Amino acid sequence: MNPSPLYAAIDLGSNSFHMLVVREVAGAVRTVAKVKRKVRLAAGLDGDYNLSPEAMARGWDCLRLFAEQLQDVPKANTRIVGTATLRLAANVDQFLVEAERILGQPVEVISGEEEASTIYQGVSWTSSGEGRRLVIDIGGASTELVIGEQDEASLLNSLHMGCVTWLKRFFADGLLNELNFAAAIQGAQQVLAPIQAAYHALGWQTCVGASGTVQALQEIMIAQGRSERVTLEKLLTLKDQAIACGRLDNLALEGLAPERLTVFPSGLAILIALFQTLQIDHMTLAGGALREGLIYGMMGRKKVCDARERTVDSLITRYQLDRNQAERVRDVVLDSFAQLQAGWHLSEQHGRPILRWAAMLHEIGLCIEYKKAPQHAAYIIDHIDMPGFTPAQKQLLSALLLNQRDEFKPETLERQSVVSAGQATRLARLLRLAIILCMRRTEGTVPHFRMSLEGDTLVLHLPAGWQTVHYLRASELQAEAERQSLMGWPTRVVEGD
Repeated sequence: MNPSPLYAAIDLGSNSFHMLVVREVAGAVRTVAKVKRKVRLAAGLDGDYNLSPEAMARGWDCLRLFAEQLQDVPKANTRIVGTATLRLAANVDQFLVEAERILGQPVEVISGEEEASTIYQGVSWTSSGEGRRLVIDIGGASTELVIGEQDEASLLNSLHMGCVTWLKRFFADGLLNELNFAAAIQGAQQVLAPIQAAYHALGWQTCVGASGTVQALQEIMIAQGRSERVTLEKLLTLKDQAIACGRLDNLALEGLAPERLTVFPSGLAILIALFQTLQIDHMTLAGGALREGLIYGMMGRKKVCDARERTVDSLITRYQLDRNQAERVRDVVLDSFAQLQAGWHLSEQHGRPILRWAAMLHEIGLCIEYKKAPQHAAYIIDHIDMPGFTPAQKQLLSALLLNQRDEFKPETLERQSVVSAGQATRLARLLRLAIILCMRRTEGTVPHFRMSLEGDTLVLHLPAGWQTVHYLRASELQAEAERQSLMGWPTRVVEGD
């Protein structure tokens, strides 16, 4: 069978040039190549908005890297777009003539409005979330703000501020001090002022960030053992940590990658202004943005379901999982969750969805072998692209799959930050019991059961006489109850009410 055709999207950004090459596999988009280079095109703009020869040379050199890979991609499946700096550059034609000669294909310089709309489509396809959402993308020379619901954008703006231009404007002396940060934040607030009322009036339920600045923030949060949710309090703490470094060339924050150091303070200042001006409560990282929007646009696909559901469906197909069995375990574990949610204070928003996906994917490790299937499952989740899932959600999913049977590994449940360690442990306990209850793998063999709490003890109630007839599952359930009790989590299996 011939493989599906390749698609390529190239983003000539103000800070970095990116190339993304993908192929459709099992109903999902699989990345086959990614190339990124820091070009800092915006740093080459002079006072008359002319690109310097040095900046253009950096850009052309990067495009020579892209050109080789593009030879394998049909031209009809390729889009190459330029954004804010190329919109601003007075001598853009000079850059484009050579760029198109190198690539052998045309380059589109898209408007700020089209950029914002395409970013939103990329986020819509690769990120999950209910209701209206605010999408923020801080680029090198522009910042896009979009409010939309599902795959429809309602309000969008592209603003003339970015991490490279703000670096030149407010941190040119290389100092990381209160004065420079205050000026950068105030400058961003002035840019935001004219659109502030419109965004407040429309409102949103969730906020996601689709930029390198937000990616860097999440990497810092994870490295420092904190929740991935970005808040104003965390941003101000990071500002203080940056100021303590004194100078840009001395900047060192745990979790901050070296290639992000230069533009991180300016991006941080813009993000602080956004949080303060728009009164954002918290933000998480989007799964994709402009390049993904270009790809899905070329494929002509419409968003038909939650991004996480598409990802899980693709994994079930790719790894040939038994969907019927997965759905049996899902139904049992969600029934258990509902029965214990109030007593155990389980999170409907954060815990239930990940428990559901863990049930659907619990057998993914069997594609390698049985004995260490939980370890293999966790490894796959840790190392595979999962559009719609944030890094922290993947970490909880991995921990649940690792703890689905055999000895508990509580340290993995403690490391994740989506829910408390206690809640994560309770989710793992429910998943383990559900898997045992569904061991027969046959429709109609799951018993009617009830979960209850007697103080700190979890009690699984089974029909009278069931354990005598179903000896294997009864034995496994009793062994599991003993294992959980020995961990300090009292558990009993009883018959009848």
